[in-house]
Amino acid sequence: MKVSRKIEYIKEWILKYCKSMLKPANSLVVGASGGIDSSVVSTICAMTGKKTFVVSMPIQQNKEQHNLSLRHQEWLKKNYKNVEPIVIPLDTIFRNFQIALSNFNSLHGLANSRARLRMTTLYQIAQSNNGLVVGTGNKVEDFGVGFYTKYGDGGVDISPIGDCTKTEVWEMGRELGIIKQIIDAVPTDGLWNDARSDEEQLGLSYENIEEAMKNSKSKYYKKYSKVREPNLHKMKSIPVCKIKRI
Repeated sequence: MKVSRKIEYIKEWILKYCKSMLKPANSLVVGASGGIDSSVVSTICAMTGKKTFVVSMPIQQNKEQHNLSLRHQEWLKKNYKNVEPIVIPLDTIFRNFQIALSNFNSLHGLANSRARLRMTTLYQIAQSNNGLVVGTGNKVEDFGVGFYTKYGDGGVDISPIGDCTKTEVWEMGRELGIIKQIIDAVPTDGLWNDARSDEEQLGLSYENIEEAMKNSKSKYYKKYSKVREPNLHKMKSIPVCKIKRI
C-alpha cells in the first residue's frame, strides 16, 4: 500500500470508529512528545477534521524534546484550524507524587508513572470534551517488545498506528511533511532525566528489531527474544480468576 493511501486509510479508520460509538466522539486527544509517533498520529487526527487536542505535558523534560513538541504544535496549528495545542506542566504533581511514595523509590517505577500521570491528564481532557484518547504506540513497541510506557500511552482508547512498524511511521512522517528534526531525532520515550534513547534501553535499533520480527534466523533474533520475553504478559489479555459456579 502506498504511503499516502496508508495515511488516508488510518484517517478513515479513526472516523469510522468514532461513528460506531454509542455516543460518537466529538474530539480526539493526543499527547505530543516531540517524537515521530505522536507527531504522525496527531497530524492524521487533525486530518479527520475533528477537534484535535494536542497536549504537551512536560515532567522534568529534556529541553530539546520539549521544544520539538512545541514546534510540532505550532506547525499543526498553522496547517489545521481544528487543532488546539495545550501545554500542561506536570512537574509539581510529579514531585509531590515522588515525595508521597518516597518509601517506594524505584527509578523504573517513577519512569512508568510519568506516562501514567500523562495518561490521566489526557483522559481528563477527553472526558471534558466527549473525546477519545488516541494512542501513539507502533507495531514494534506494542507487539514486538512490549515497550508500552510512552508519552501518555499508559492507557488509550484507540491505536491507529499499532499495526505500523517504526519504518512505516517514519515514511508517513516524511509524506505528511513533519518537521525534519522530528523525523531525524533519535527515538526516546522521554521518561528518564538522562534522556536515554530507546536503543539504549532495548539494546537494539528499531531496524534490528523489525528484521528479527520478520526472520527468526536473523543475527538479532536471540537478543530480540531476550527483550521480548519479559514483556509478553503485556501483550496478553489480563489474567482473570475464573470461579467455578455450582
